[in-house]
Amino acid sequence: MNVVSVALGFILDLIIGDPYRLPHPIRWIGSFIALQERAVRKVLKGSMLILGGAVITALTLGISIAVTVAILHIAYGINRYLGILTEAVVCFYMLALKSLKKESMAVCHALEKGDRDEARRLVSKIVGRDTDRLDEKGIARAAVETVAENTSDGVIAPLFYMLIFGGVGGVAYKAVNTLDSMLGYKDEKYFYIGKIPARLDDLVNFIPARLSAFFMLIGAFILGYDVKNAVRIFIRDRYKHKSPNSAQTESVCAGALGLRLAGDAYYFGRLYKKPAIGDDINEICPEDIERADRLLYAAAFMTIITGVIIRLVILWLRQ
Repeated sequence: MNVVSVALGFILDLIIGDPYRLPHPIRWIGSFIALQERAVRKVLKGSMLILGGAVITALTLGISIAVTVAILHIAYGINRYLGILTEAVVCFYMLALKSLKKESMAVCHALEKGDRDEARRLVSKIVGRDTDRLDEKGIARAAVETVAENTSDGVIAPLFYMLIFGGVGGVAYKAVNTLDSMLGYKDEKYFYIGKIPARLDDLVNFIPARLSAFFMLIGAFILGYDVKNAVRIFIRDRYKHKSPNSAQTESVCAGALGLRLAGDAYYFGRLYKKPAIGDDINEICPEDIERADRLLYAAAFMTIITGVIIRLVILWLRQ
């Protein structure tokens, strides 16, 4: 990998954001997963779908990595600078910093205008829960939660793997993340087929989620947020989620902003009981979405700067 490529990819994402109108490798991965799921369900039933999930996971990861390695091998073989640029584009596609801010701030602006229906429509694009029952506070809370959770999944975690393994690491991570988002549900339909994708996603996010929480705590200090409360809520609530990773960043964000996040939510028309994260110190408002975005950016910048410095020091020591 080339650390310059990761830094360039990060800068491209800051400037451009997700290129929705262009072909996107994550969409290709998602289509491949959906194709495999349909094929597997025709052959396997019941608990045998665990095997199907394993096959889908292996094929998705294997082909995603192989294609990326082949593309980068060809690009670097032609010219070193073409290789760096190609890897930078790969890294750029794996990040969602600007798009996460853009989409969450669209919700914020709709709420500030008093357009609840538009705010519901916009927040439904970035959260998995049902949004038709949400009031203004519920919409704002959902947007803040998705920013907090995706600080790790959408930005810090892919950066972590790219800084270690380059563009290939980013693609591998996003393949696992996409597998989990498509198959890792806990309902009857996905109970068996999603077991291995969900467990693998928990595994690959274990370290990045905790690094994200750490960088968010530093970001809270830099931004002048309530870092003392952020530490308190992080220690108390960081495991108040079925996933061992999701509440790591949500707890820091809840504490830093003085909000209560999470709690009961509807998914596919069914109410799911979930513990609350944080305390009702402040009443949630649309501006909290913007404050969560600032925390996201602070953590992202500290991650890329720290990662690049570490990589450069390692290269210097090897000389």
